Amino acid sequence: MLDFIVYLFYRAGSAIASALPLGFLFVFGESLGFCAWLVLGKYRCLAQRNVSIAFGSEKSPRQLRRLVRRHFQRLGANLLCSVKLGGMPLEKMATRIETENFDAVHRFLRAGRPVVVILSHLANWELFAHIVPKYIGYVRNSTIYQRLGNRFIDEHVRRVRGRAGVEMFDRKEGFNKAIKLLRDGGVIGSLSDQHAGDHGVWVPFFGRLASTSPLPALLAKRTRAALIGMAIYTDGCARWRIVVSPALEDDRESVGSLTAKANQVIEQQIRRAPEDWFWVHNRWKTPKPNFLLTRYKRGVYLPSNVSAEDLKPFRILIRSSNWLGDAVISVPAVRAIKMGRPDAQITIVAPSKIASMWKLVPEVDAIVSLTRNSLLATVFSIRRESGFDVAILLPNSLRVALEAWLSGVARRVGYRGHSRRWLLNQIIPESLRRGPLEHQATHYLRIAQEIGAETEDTWRDARLPRQNHAKAGRIQDISDSMKAVPLASDRVKLGLCPGAEYGPAKRWLPERFAEVAAAVAAQSPVQWILVGTPNDAAVGQTIAQALRDSCVNRIGQTTLDQLINELRECRLVLTNDTGTMHLASLLGVPTVAIFGSTEPRLTGPLGDRHIVLRHQVECSPCFLRKCPIDFRCMKAVSVREVTEAVLSILEL
Repeated sequence: MLDFIVYLFYRAGSAIASALPLGFLFVFGESLGFCAWLVLGKYRCLAQRNVSIAFGSEKSPRQLRRLVRRHFQRLGANLLCSVKLGGMPLEKMATRIETENFDAVHRFLRAGRPVVVILSHLANWELFAHIVPKYIGYVRNSTIYQRLGNRFIDEHVRRVRGRAGVEMFDRKEGFNKAIKLLRDGGVIGSLSDQHAGDHGVWVPFFGRLASTSPLPALLAKRTRAALIGMAIYTDGCARWRIVVSPALEDDRESVGSLTAKANQVIEQQIRRAPEDWFWVHNRWKTPKPNFLLTRYKRGVYLPSNVSAEDLKPFRILIRSSNWLGDAVISVPAVRAIKMGRPDAQITIVAPSKIASMWKLVPEVDAIVSLTRNSLLATVFSIRRESGFDVAILLPNSLRVALEAWLSGVARRVGYRGHSRRWLLNQIIPESLRRGPLEHQATHYLRIAQEIGAETEDTWRDARLPRQNHAKAGRIQDISDSMKAVPLASDRVKLGLCPGAEYGPAKRWLPERFAEVAAAVAAQSPVQWILVGTPNDAAVGQTIAQALRDSCVNRIGQTTLDQLINELRECRLVLTNDTGTMHLASLLGVPTVAIFGSTEPRLTGPLGDRHIVLRHQVECSPCFLRKCPIDFRCMKAVSVREVTEAVLSILEL
């Protein structure tokens, strides 16, 4: 009933428009378009975004704003005129239209070759269905259309479009009829400039990847039809011009190549009269949920003369964890996201205390270092790097969701987190899988997977250690590719991190660290480098006094950059479950890691070149900062087994 009422209003409006002069409708439509530009803020912003993508590097902001305003005026004029033109006699309609280069179409048709016409939403595009048969009426004419939501209006529009003999094929009914018409030597038109969703080929359009319908190329390949672009432009007050582009004649090319060339044709058409195109359509839509493109059926196609570096970037903001260890664990997810599409540009937002770590990750293109613990300061820092397409929030906190929301990033992705669901518009579902514990890295990788990335290879490159149930500790195989160090020559540098920022429950006994270091130094020419935070100074002093000349105490004396340089020179690192352990694994330095109150299956070092020592006791893992009883989990790890673990790596 509602559809029919809307239809009655539509027909009443059409009747009024039909009674008015065409020139008056054009001018009045421009006025209505100007009013729409003032009132419809959402569509004005969408058009502004689109023209910025297309012409942002060519036009000034003032020119872009003027283009958007002129577009609204031109759109209003053409839409209002199309209502009257739909009921005009074809002969009278033809007096308002000029044509250019129609011989390109006649040449193929008279040679018996069918033609697929690439159409776009330029100016008064509805005129194509009415007037084109006047010029090529000696063959069958058709168009592929998408049925309107209101069936009454749809039936009326189909009837008006078909009065000149144009056959219409509904997309949902398949394309067998269209293929038969082409094989009989006919012409078929297809609007090809809209977002094609999951079924499109991702090809460049104004230098940015856009999902594009491959239908014209598929039809041309199937029937050996000529691919020809056709555009209609506003040529004055209530006057239009139809221009035919040269044919894309190379039928040996792939569907992806022809689709990319079709986009180039449409781009050239738009550049001729940019105010005529339909900028209020979300052409460069960010699809949901898979805005990474590895899983799309037709995938990405780049012409041979276009590289990934030539594309306008799809800018992804990733909010890092505030903790060094968690940040390192998220690196496989960041790598997977970067590989998810060739135009991905990754910007990491991280506290200044760990920002240097992200410089080690080649997939990261830019870093926003947060020097102040202030929400507004963070928002201003992100806004200075404006233009992000999505924000991926790795931490689960409400604070980071507020940062992204206040920064104006349109797509905000993350787990439900702590009372922040209302701030996100793409929520990653928590895993419902029951079974063995999953490493924290899979928590982050699930985000990458849910937005379209392939994570299997990424995870294999940073897989967890294999369990060895025959021993009390967990030993990992050491890579055969590790370079052996000649122990008989200069002393080998070994790292030792006896602290843990989380709390004393994660710290092995300092005197046992000293015993292990002394035992190793007695058997091999090594130099221990003590590293840690200022909170570990007392422990470091105790160990340094025991080792004397066998160590250099750098605890509390290094920045993160200096720590990275120290670890790079180390043959291995002996450590508790700390951020330093994860940093060493990121640098490719083997570790001997001692676990007690925490669970290595959740937060163990990533990779294959580590030895994890842990004894299962009845109360572990407890994840407490301080042990409330007798510290039995850490005391169970002996000096002998730690010494043997260190020497086993040095002997390789």
